[in-house]
Amino acid sequence: MKKHVVYNRKGVGSFSLLMLLFFLFVNGSKATNSASAFVHNTIYSHKIVIFSKSYCPYCFRAKRIFSELKEEPFVVEVDLRDDGSQIQYVLLDLVGRSTVPQIFVNGKHIGGSDDLKNSVDSGQLQTLLDTV
Repeated sequence: MKKHVVYNRKGVGSFSLLMLLFFLFVNGSKATNSASAFVHNTIYSHKIVIFSKSYCPYCFRAKRIFSELKEEPFVVEVDLRDDGSQIQYVLLDLVGRSTVPQIFVNGKHIGGSDDLKNSVDSGQLQTLLDTV
């Protein structure tokens, strides 16, 4: 007579899920740490940074504004990067927004496209740009 072994599918599934979550946590935190280092290094290594998506009309507007000011921003197209979603999570943690564009001038967060336009109109952007 054959013996039937019955596995507790719930237990095996729970263990597998737990291992998957652990793997994602460990590797996800490495990716997030890497993305965080990239974001911070980028912000503080460049005069003007735009976190953008290549198809976003608000991002086009922000790039156009800087072009009209004869300024050349460092642009990170998050949709074209493998770590783009992690970069957006870092931005959410850093500035409270994960939308694009997110614009930084001399390490200071300006905001999005409308915020950039308002800072141009108020003269605040030129003051920031003139700061060394």
